[in-house]
This record gives sequence, structure tokens and C-alpha cells, in this order.
Amino acid sequence: MKTAKILSCGILSILFIACGSDSSGTAAQIDELADGSITNPDGGIVAPDGGIIGSSGSAQPGESSASPDPLGTSLAGSSAVLTSSAAFGISSSGTVVATSSSSTGLIASSAGGNANPSIGGGDTEDDDAVSLDGSETTIAFNGTDATVTNDNGCLTKGDKSITVTCSGNYYLQGTASDFQVIVSTAATDTGKVDLFLNGVSIKSSDAPIYVQNAEKAELHLVQGTTNTIEDGSTRPQTHTYNNKVDTAKAAIYAKDDLSIKGSGSLTVKGNYNNGIHTSNDLKIKKSTGTLNVSAKNCGIKGKASLTINGGNITVNASGDGIKSDEDDATKLAEGKGFVMIAGGTITITSAFDGISASNTVQFTKGETTDEPTVKITAGGGQTCLGNSTSSQSGRGGWGMMGGGNSCSPDSSMKGIKADSNIVIEAGKIDVNSHDDGIHSDGNITVSGGFASVKTDDDGLHSEKALTIKGGTVEVTMAYEGMEGAEMNFEGGVTSVVTTNDGWNAAGGMSTSTGGNQGGRGGFPGGGFGSSDGSKAKVTGGFHYIYVGTGDTDGLDSNGDIDISGGVVIIECRMNGGMGGMVDSDGNTSITGGKLLGFGTNNSEEGTQYSVNFTADNYYGTSDIAFKPSFSGSKMVSNVGQPGVVNSVDGMSKQCFGSSTTNCVYYR
Repeated sequence: MKTAKILSCGILSILFIACGSDSSGTAAQIDELADGSITNPDGGIVAPDGGIIGSSGSAQPGESSASPDPLGTSLAGSSAVLTSSAAFGISSSGTVVATSSSSTGLIASSAGGNANPSIGGGDTEDDDAVSLDGSETTIAFNGTDATVTNDNGCLTKGDKSITVTCSGNYYLQGTASDFQVIVSTAATDTGKVDLFLNGVSIKSSDAPIYVQNAEKAELHLVQGTTNTIEDGSTRPQTHTYNNKVDTAKAAIYAKDDLSIKGSGSLTVKGNYNNGIHTSNDLKIKKSTGTLNVSAKNCGIKGKASLTINGGNITVNASGDGIKSDEDDATKLAEGKGFVMIAGGTITITSAFDGISASNTVQFTKGETTDEPTVKITAGGGQTCLGNSTSSQSGRGGWGMMGGGNSCSPDSSMKGIKADSNIVIEAGKIDVNSHDDGIHSDGNITVSGGFASVKTDDDGLHSEKALTIKGGTVEVTMAYEGMEGAEMNFEGGVTSVVTTNDGWNAAGGMSTSTGGNQGGRGGFPGGGFGSSDGSKAKVTGGFHYIYVGTGDTDGLDSNGDIDISGGVVIIECRMNGGMGGMVDSDGNTSITGGKLLGFGTNNSEEGTQYSVNFTADNYYGTSDIAFKPSFSGSKMVSNVGQPGVVNSVDGMSKQCFGSSTTNCVYYR
């Protein structure tokens, strides 16, 4: 490798122009490779025909204006993609800048990003503005026909279809009444197929967009455009390729990976089955665009995985809302079958599960500072638990007709469901479901965010461990608030309002014969004192439990209870059965924290006091005070004899859930 220096302005054969030196007077230094490519000091490559890319990409001869990384994720520092027709210079900071306003290419800033001659403002996640110069490969639809401009030799036109056979950029516009775009590139083609939806409406009796084979395929929602994709209610044919017979199962259907991005608008109507469906990974990237999907079955499905990083997304589905249902054991062991929500504003209305995954559902903070916002209505929402507006209406205006069975359906109509794990690290989540609000056949872990649940069955249900480390969880209506074989409350703020048990540790491995082996199916309150090995453990956080009238328990464990930290407030309006505010079938250990319970009947566990209380005063001790929502005569306390607290001045305050009045005061 030899070193070269650009000392003066002039159009070189590589069309890189250094218009003057930097502010220190030194010339910009570049390195010339044996193949004629040139690297800049940070490792960026100038292709032989003049294309310049960042250190993480590569440009092929003749492709100087291609975007090797449209996400901008690997173009950092001064890396940029430049077109060969521009004049450039080096700024004092080392950033490459344009010196010719006539250039069709755009220069990425030092913060990263791409320049693409067809993308105004840079091909970033938030901006897919198109500035066409007439050189693009364009497919313009007109009824049942399509006209191709600047055919790149990679398009095969059929009777009611056009097939893309190699990677590249393709711009779709116009209206098709019965036409199909098929992507089928060679296995040796490692490039990406970019379909720019530039004000297009495609209807087809088959799948309007069908990706049979491609290393990568991406749909760009062009800024300022409105696009519609709609399929027929039947499939007139099957497709045979690569010795496979396939029926396109969605309006947008991909057998390989598919990404969607951009700031335009896309409406998808899946009349046959699903709205959007990929057999591999589906990614909706960081975006400000709008995506509206309606479907006869599932709205959005990435079989191997589904990742959402942004966008304004609305799903109306007669089946599940969004899902990943990978069923291959090897792929599941590798972590596939997950749904990750890392950004965007998502509204889901589904007849069955709102979000479903055969492995993990995760809510986290992704590429932006904005946390995801998700609103789910599943199975018609919470409708059938008994409510009352009697004079003692209970916390938040709810009067409970509790102690009976839940009215959850036979079919799964859960808000969020995972076969393995549910992880909530960030976001604002609102679930209204006919079945469990948040349900995992494995573990549930909450460490951040805000989740609000209203349901006809369990608020949060974990077959294994339910762990609250941080964030806020409020269950505003449920049969049982939270249930798990192992319940760990290490931090955060929780609030549950239920018609049956507030917390129910149940379903653990039995350590003795008899007793309740599943929480709900055995004897009320956990049987006749036989532990099933379950455990409820509180070491930190602030927790509020309200349970309605009937045979109800506040904190119930079919095994052990261990409280060594945190604050726990219990309101139990039990009027029959066994248990009460605190009920354990195993060992109960209360060695720390602050526990304060209000009841209408005796509590099986904890230190109980006979204290007449009303909803007009705060009760507790000098360490903790709370104003109950009803009148009663029994209290549980581990901080001494409770009584009326005349003033809470000088005490710290923590409100539960979204309430500004349901608060505990403590020192």
C-alpha cells in the first residue's frame, strides 16, 4: 500500500476533490490500495469509481452511490457515503463536506448516516424522502398492467405479476387492481432488494408483495406518501420454486427476512389470512411512519422473530395481534421465536392474544430515547367480572363481588403471552383482556416501565418465577392480581385490585400429600395447610393489595411467605372462608419491612390487632400510615400497635399505580 496526499482542488479520476486543506494548513491524507480503492484516515474506502463509504462497509466498482448500510449503524465518526458527481472537501474536524451545490449526492454528517442520490436528506431511519432524477428503476402500475422505466435487466413481467430477480432499488407507484410483485433472487446474490413504496396501491387475488427468496428485502415507506396493500380472500394458485410448493399466506408475505422502515404511511389489508407474515425475521425499524394492518387471522407475524423499533402501528386482527411462533426446537434453543418491542406507538385490537411468542416477549428501550407505548385490547377486553357501586364502593370506585370463579374464556385471549419468558425493562404498556393480562409459561421479570392491566382473569400469571425488580405495575381489575409458583418482590411499585386473591403463590412442586396443587383448583385458601412448595418473598419495593368480598385472601401462598423488606399494604374485605389478609400453607416469616393490613375478618398469619377503622382517617404507627377505603375491625401490623395517625406531615409519600390519592406515608 502506498500513501497519497490530496494537495489541491481538482477532479481526479476517482472524483474525490479536496478543495483546500484543513484549518491547520495540512493536507488530508488518504491511502491507496492495490485495487485502486482509497481509504481515508479512519478506514473508510473510496471505491475505484469514486464512491466513499465508512470503515464498516464495502463498495463495489460501479456502485459508488449504493448504501452499504442504510441503517447508519456501522457508519460512525466521519464515515460517509458520497456520490461520484460531487465536489468535496475536508473540514477542520475531519468531516467530509460537499463544496458543490449541484451535486445530486448527499453527504452524511459526522454523526453517521448515509447519502444516497435517490434519498433526500440522507437514507436514515426517520427520513425516506425521495428525490427522483429519472435514473431510477421504476415500476408504475396502471390497473392490471405495469410499466417499467430504466429496466435494469432484473425484472420479468408476467400476466398479472412482475418478478424482481436481483438485488437493487425499485420504486413502486401508481394503482394496480390485480397485480403481484414477486421477489426471487439467486442464492448467490448477497445484495439487498429495496422496494420503495412511493405512493402505490396494489390489490391482488394473491399476495401483492411476495418475497420468495432474497438475502435481504426491505420496504421503504417514502416520506409524504400513502400506500395500500390488499390481498384477496382466496388463493387462486400455489407457487413452486426451489422444489417447494407454497401458498402465500399474507398480503405481504416473505419466506426470508424482511424489514420495514420510513416515514410514509402504509395500510395493509389481509383478507385471506395474515396481514404481514415472514417465515424468518421481521423487523420494523426506527421510524416515524404509520402502519395500519387489519387481518382475517394474525395481524403481523415474524415466525422466527419480530422486532419493532419504531413507527405508529395499529393492528386489528380476527386472530392474534402480533406474534412469533417458531416451532423448530433447534431455532428455539438459539433464541428464535421472540417478539421484541423497543420503540414506537403500538395499538392492538385482537380477537385472541394481543402479543404472542413461542419463546420470549421483551419490552425495552431501543435505538431512540423514547420508550415504546403499547395498548392492547384482547378478546373484547375485561367485561364480565362483577362490579358494584354500593355505598362502600372500595378502592378506586370498584365494589367487588368476589370469591367466585373467573370468567375467562376457553380460547386464549391473553393480552401478552409467552411460552418461555416475558421481560419488561421499559415502556408504557396498557392491557385490557378477557383472559390473563400478562401470562408466561416460564418466567415474568419486570425491572422498569409502567404496565397497567385490566382483565377477567389473572393480571400477571407466571408458571414459574414472577419477579418485580423495578418499574410500576398496576392491575386495576382482575380475578387474581398476581400469581406464580415463585413470587419475588425486590423493588418497584405494584398495585392490584381483585375479586379473589390479590397475590397467589401457587403451582410449586408439592412437598407433601394433599392440599392445593394448583392454586385455584384445590381448596380455597390453599387447602388444609399442606405446602405445595410455592413461595412469596418480599425484600423491597412498595406494594398495594385490595381484594373484594367473599372467600378472598390478600397475600396467599400455597407454600411459604417471607417478608424481610419493602412496604406492603393489604385491604381484604373477606367475609367467609379461611385466610384473610395473610394466608400461608407453609412457613411464614416476617422479619423486616413494613406490613400494614386492613380487614373485616381474622388473618391467618401475621400479628393481628383489633382496631376499629374507617375510611375517614389514616391508620398505622409513627413509621407508616395509610387511609383505608372501607371500615373494619381487624388489622395486621409488623411495626407495632396500629391506631389513628393524626398527621402525616414530615413523612415520605409513595402513591400506587397511576393514583394520586391511594398513597402510603412512611419513615
